[in-house]
Amino acid sequence: MKKTLSSVIALSVLASCASVEQPGLKDVFQDHFMMGAALNEAEINGTDTLGIELIKKNFNTIVAENCMKSEVIHPEKDRYDFSLADKFVDFGNENGMFVVGHCLIWHSQCAPWFFLNEDGSQIDAEELKARMKEHITTVMTRYKGRVHGWDVVNEAVVEDGSYRQSKFYEILGEEFIPLAFQYAHEADPDAELYINDYGMNVPGRRDTYVRIVSDLKSRGLRIDAVGMQGHMGMDYPDFAQFEESLNAFAGTGVKVMITEWDMSALPTVNRGADVADTEAYNAMMNPYPDGLPEDVSAKWNERMKTFMDLFVKHSDVITRVTAWGVSDDDSWKNDWPMRGRVEYPLLFDRELQPKAFLREYMKKEHIK
Repeated sequence: MKKTLSSVIALSVLASCASVEQPGLKDVFQDHFMMGAALNEAEINGTDTLGIELIKKNFNTIVAENCMKSEVIHPEKDRYDFSLADKFVDFGNENGMFVVGHCLIWHSQCAPWFFLNEDGSQIDAEELKARMKEHITTVMTRYKGRVHGWDVVNEAVVEDGSYRQSKFYEILGEEFIPLAFQYAHEADPDAELYINDYGMNVPGRRDTYVRIVSDLKSRGLRIDAVGMQGHMGMDYPDFAQFEESLNAFAGTGVKVMITEWDMSALPTVNRGADVADTEAYNAMMNPYPDGLPEDVSAKWNERMKTFMDLFVKHSDVITRVTAWGVSDDDSWKNDWPMRGRVEYPLLFDRELQPKAFLREYMKKEHIK
């Protein structure tokens, strides 16, 4: 994470003025839910010292951004690489945090070998079952008792409610999800198990996940929560739909977790737009390279507060709210979908200060 001189000065001032120091987010929301963040490699390795201090102060649950995904932790059939994942788990345990493993079964960032025989042909159903079980068992057993919850299956359903045409689905059909939860529970019976996806406000996807959760429960399989990924924008998701989905998932008898929360402050752009002039296209895609205008910032904070108010309202079923990164510099949305694009989607700005909507919460002794 790139840290500016002003961020260094700001953090130093806060550290030297303990009497006026702002409370951490984990303390502000302690009566409602855990507050979490996704950690990147620099934070896990300890090179981003400012980010580490911010994490310790504000968050009581963490998830790894990339280092526990299949292509990183299991790059070859007979080789695991636990080097970064071990550091991540150790950091969380040493600081008394609720550690979340992300993720066990996902079509994206899955090691290429996972679906192939040595001759390059596709494996059959029995071999995929064996590989799923071996991968899940090996990873979860290593961190048994130290990773407290797992995203077992990630992004398995598309908007119309049909299953994503992944290799897992192509080879095993709908059964790959119950099998994954069975293997996970066998590997660590005490760990919480989750299913996680984005766009969970969309009725088609919502209805299918309600059916999946109900089916898992009817089979006697453990599932503790649905993760509603919070990748948002200024014009999506629909607020009423989001709350309707939240209630629908809670109605299955599991908890709800807000995962991967960030909100783009930039206008939603149709990536297929025909803009012949490169300069005009770049300006459209990257409208605020030098800072967010005050009026846009105010609208962003207002919308974020609306969603945080919703989370507090439903804190009887929401157990965790996790941002996908710490400060704006951390976000995966920077440089995407074009190099040089500057985003402002996270809870802390580039000077490592909490955004305005959070400062309002910090002023209250108790959140009602």
